[in-house]
Amino acid sequence: MNISLSDAFAGGNPYLENLGVEVLSFGDGNASMALYLRPEFMNSWQVAQGGISMTLMDVAMGLAARTLVPEAKSSATVDMTSSFLRPAGKPGDTIVAKGRAYYRSTTMCFCEAELWNQDQLVAKAMGTFKFIKRIDVGDRVGHGAGNGVQLPGN
Repeated sequence: MNISLSDAFAGGNPYLENLGVEVLSFGDGNASMALYLRPEFMNSWQVAQGGISMTLMDVAMGLAARTLVPEAKSSATVDMTSSFLRPAGKPGDTIVAKGRAYYRSTTMCFCEAELWNQDQLVAKAMGTFKFIKRIDVGDRVGHGAGNGVQLPGN
């Protein structure tokens, strides 16, 4: 059973929608999502570009973190490290990221993810995520130079 992106992400997520990411499950500090690998996701070696793998693991961890704080509307990646064990796949394959939150504080959550292509583990990641409790935070963040955003001390 697939879950709509708008159910998992308040207001949806145009980036994930354009990629074709499918949310498989989320709750209790866990999340899993899948992506069908299209030809345009390949690098010059005709295997999945590493950024596609990182995106899927990043989002799985962030969603897993958010399930632990019901009032959190989103999460922001503070830090992420990835290890690629083998090529993630070729066109026509489907990769699945499984994210798990393993520790949380009041404002942050520490997570890990695994990326699978069928029964092969292809990558692992660890990340730190900050809980975002207001969905309008994007309206308050500056968008480039000259935006009038006042930084502390300025």
